[in-house]
Amino acid sequence: MPAGAKCDDHQDRDAVRRVQGETDSFGCEYHDMCQECHDQYVIESNNADYSGKCDWSGKHADRLVPHRDIEEGSYGRVYDVCKPCIDAERQRWEEEDEQRW
Repeated sequence: MPAGAKCDDHQDRDAVRRVQGETDSFGCEYHDMCQECHDQYVIESNNADYSGKCDWSGKHADRLVPHRDIEEGSYGRVYDVCKPCIDAERQRWEEEDEQRW
């Protein structure tokens, strides 16, 4: 934490944690939190529903992960993708890499 950083929601309190938020091609957002705000953030994160329809397979998954398509690069959109789709993408890239060498 930078010296003197204050909580984003409680300016009278010192920040004890900095959490990285949204990241895009312009950089990322940081959220400075006091202990109370960080504790609440952890509770909400642990109880959040990350399930839904995978953007790539169209199948329902209990946990989706924000993920970029490697071929679209850092300027491509962020998809909600299931682990099997991410694993399959990585496998394809590994196989392609092995074929080059």
